[in-house]
Amino acid sequence: MENKYNNIYFLGIGGIGMSAIAQYFHVNNHKVAGYDRYQSDNCKRLENIGIDIHYEDDINLIPELYKNSTETLIVYTPAIPEDSTELAYFKTHNFKILKRAEVLGMISQNKVCIAIAGTHGKTSVSTIAAWILSNTRDSCSAFLGGVSKNFDSNLHLSSTSNIVVVEADEFDRSFLRLTPTTAIITSIEPDHLDIYNDFNTLQEAFVEFAGKIKSEGNLILHKSIKTELFETSVKNINIYTYGLNDEDCDFNLKNISYKNNNCYFDIKAPTGLIKNIKYQIGGQHNLENALAAAAASLINEADESTLRKSLESFAGVIRRFDIKIKTTELIYIDDYAHHPGEIKAFINAVSEIYPNKKITAVFQPHLFSRTKDFYKEFAENLSNCHELVLLPIYPAREKPIKGISSEIIYKYAKVERKHLCTKTELIPLLKSLKPELIVTMGAGDIDQLVEPIRKEFVK
Repeated sequence: MENKYNNIYFLGIGGIGMSAIAQYFHVNNHKVAGYDRYQSDNCKRLENIGIDIHYEDDINLIPELYKNSTETLIVYTPAIPEDSTELAYFKTHNFKILKRAEVLGMISQNKVCIAIAGTHGKTSVSTIAAWILSNTRDSCSAFLGGVSKNFDSNLHLSSTSNIVVVEADEFDRSFLRLTPTTAIITSIEPDHLDIYNDFNTLQEAFVEFAGKIKSEGNLILHKSIKTELFETSVKNINIYTYGLNDEDCDFNLKNISYKNNNCYFDIKAPTGLIKNIKYQIGGQHNLENALAAAAASLINEADESTLRKSLESFAGVIRRFDIKIKTTELIYIDDYAHHPGEIKAFINAVSEIYPNKKITAVFQPHLFSRTKDFYKEFAENLSNCHELVLLPIYPAREKPIKGISSEIIYKYAKVERKHLCTKTELIPLLKSLKPELIVTMGAGDIDQLVEPIRKEFVK
C-alpha cells in the first residue's frame, strides 16, 4: 500500500502516534504534509525536517500536490471530528482514507512485531523494550506513544532489523489491526466505555487481540490478568506472566531497594536470575513496566549484559514520571496519567519516593465521557494528594455533556484544600500555594503548561 502512493497527507498529524508514522514516510522518501489544530512540539519536530503543516481546517490550505486522489493516501486519527471540512473533502473526492491503526498494521505485518497493549503502561513498556532491543545485535525499529529521552523521538528506525516494537492501542479497537509475534497486556481496566459500552466488551476485545498473535508466538500477561481468559482464543503460543515479588510468575522482580536516588532489583526469568540491576525510575508501576519490557526483550534474544546496561541507561519518557525540577526547595513531576488507575499508581509512586513531601496535584480531565464514567474514581484517587487543582475538561473529539465538568470531581474529592481554575489562572495560583512537590497530570493540552510552570519556579 505505501509504495502505491507518492504523497501521504495526515489529518491530526501532531498526534503522538500519527507524528511517528508521518516521520517514517518522510524518511522513506514520500512527500508528507498535514493538518492539526495547534502547533504542538510534535508538529514543530516534523516542520523542522521539512514537513508542511497548517493549523486551520480549511481545504484551501491543503497543498495542491495532495489534491490528486490517485497519488495521495489520507491517514487520519479518530480524534479528528466527524464534521471536519478537510475529511469531508477527501471523502467526497474518493481518496483512499485509512485510520492510523490500519497503516501501522500494514507497516508491521511482515515484521517480527512486538506489540504492547493495556489500559495503561503501554507507552512506558514499549519505550523501554525498544531501548533494550535497539542495543542488541539485531536492533529494532519502534513506533512509540511517547517521546523517548534516549532516542529524543517517538520513532526509532533500523534499516537492517526485522523487529518492530509498536504500541497497541485499544481505543476504537485499533489494536485489532496488528498481527504480533509477541504481545504484552499490562492491564485490563474499564476505559473507553464510549466505544465499548461495558467492561465485558472491552475485555473481549483484548481476548480478540491475543487471538491475533502469530503461531508459535508469545503472550506476556501482568499477574492481575487471568490466563484462563485466553485459553480458548489463543492456539499454539507461549503464555508467560510477570509481576513484582511473586514467585509464581514466570518473570518476577524482587529484592527491591533504593539507594542514592536509584532503584536496585533482581529479575527472575525462566532462564535464570539476573541480580542487582540499577534503574533510575522508582515506584511500583514503573518497576512493573521495566519488568514487562525485560520479559519481551529476553524472549526476543536480548542477553543479560544488554538488558542490564539498557535498564541502567534508560532515561525515561517525556510526560511519564518526568521530573522537571528537583531541588531541596521544590520537586516538580509531570505525567500523562488520565485514567483513575494511572492516577492512583502515579500518586502512590510519588508518595513512596518522596514520603515527607506534601503533594500539590494539578489535573486536567480528558474527555467528557471518561469524566462521566469515572468522576467518583477520579475524586477518590486524587484525594491521596494534599492539595488539588482542577482544570477544565479537555474535550478532544467530544461535544460537552450536560452536567459534566471538573466541578463534579471537585464535589466528591475529599481534599481539604482544593481549587478550580482556568489554564491562565494556574501559574499565579500555584505560586500563591507555595508548594513543595507539584505534579501535573492529564492527556489533553496540559503539556503546553509544563515548560511555563518549570520556568516560573526556577527563576
